[in-house]
Order: sequence, then C-alpha cells, then structure tokens
Amino acid sequence: MKALILTDLQNDFMEGGALPIVGAQQIVPKINQLQHVFGLIVATKDWHPADHQSFVDQHPGKRVGERLEIKGQRQTLWPTHCIQGSKGAQFVSELQTHKIARIFFTGVDREWDCYSGFGNGLQTDTGLYNYLKERRVSHVFVAGLATDYYVKSTAMNAAKLGFESYVVADACKAVNLFPGDEGRAYAQMIGAGVNIIRSEVLLAPSPSLH
Repeated sequence: MKALILTDLQNDFMEGGALPIVGAQQIVPKINQLQHVFGLIVATKDWHPADHQSFVDQHPGKRVGERLEIKGQRQTLWPTHCIQGSKGAQFVSELQTHKIARIFFTGVDREWDCYSGFGNGLQTDTGLYNYLKERRVSHVFVAGLATDYYVKSTAMNAAKLGFESYVVADACKAVNLFPGDEGRAYAQMIGAGVNIIRSEVLLAPSPSLH
C-alpha cells in the first residue's frame, strides 16, 4: 500500500496569511491531481494554542528566525499562525478534501514545536505511524508545505521509521527563511534516504498506487 501525506495546506501559509510561503497557492491544483492516483490519503494540520512558545510574540524583544532553547529543545521563532480553530488554520478552500481519510495535528503542545506529521520525537506522537502500519503502508509520498520544515521532517521521519519515503518536489514549496534553506533541505533528505520524485512520474499511465 502506498500513501500520500499532505502537509499543512492551510490558509495562514498562503498569500495574505500570517506566515505566507511564496508560490504556496500554485501547488494546490497539482496536489488535487495527485490525489486521484492514491488509494490512501492523509493530511496534517499545524494546530497551535494561542500562546505557543514558538511564537515570537511570546518573547518580547526577539525576532522571527531567532532560535531559543525552550524545555531543552532549540526552537525557531515564528509569527503567530495556525491557531486552533481559526480561519488561518483551516485548509485552503481550493484543496479537495473529500478523499482525505484522516487529519493528524501537530504543534498542539504549547512548549514543543513539531514539524513532522509523525511527532517531534520528544513529547508528541501524532498517531500517524500506527495508522499507516495498521493499513500495511510500505511507501509514503509527501507533498505540501513547507519543503524545508514540515515536508522535510515528515519525509525523513518516514524513512527512519522504515517506510520507503518520497517527496514530490514540484508539489512542495519552501519557506526559505534563510537563503539556501530549500537546497539544504533536499540535501538532508537525500542523505537520510528520502527519494525525490516529480508529479509527472506519478501522474503518467502506470500500475495503480492503491
């Protein structure tokens, strides 16, 4: 069984959102196409409490992009975004959601940031690993936002957990908080055994991915 994991396709990461990613809206039609060739699709949502400690507003005098040690974990500071239940935390309206079997929530603990759909390996476990294993998933394909954070962490964790892990490169966009972040992310993923693929390979006539 092969599964498609859609990461954080939420309003706050789109143009006009609290933490906009350049080109994020452009990948949504491609992601909708990809959904037609997978039998199992799951998605993640960044789902923060309003006082999450990764928000720069919680640390007067600090700036977006600075890193602090919080509860023993080095965490990057971000604008306030994807507050639980807010419009910004909802899926972008253009995303087709009827095939999404289950949504997994990340960043729910105010003390711990989490970029992986599987959990951060410290204090959180989203349940995604057990969900996929129960359905005998062997290959996972990750698409969405953002290449250099959620996509990277989810794909690398998938490889570490024993899945054949792929990132659909042209169905992802990067934050690029610092110059070169996207390139470094791909190098890290490849080094961790993640395969990089393009959507046309998956969309071409081929054996079913169900």
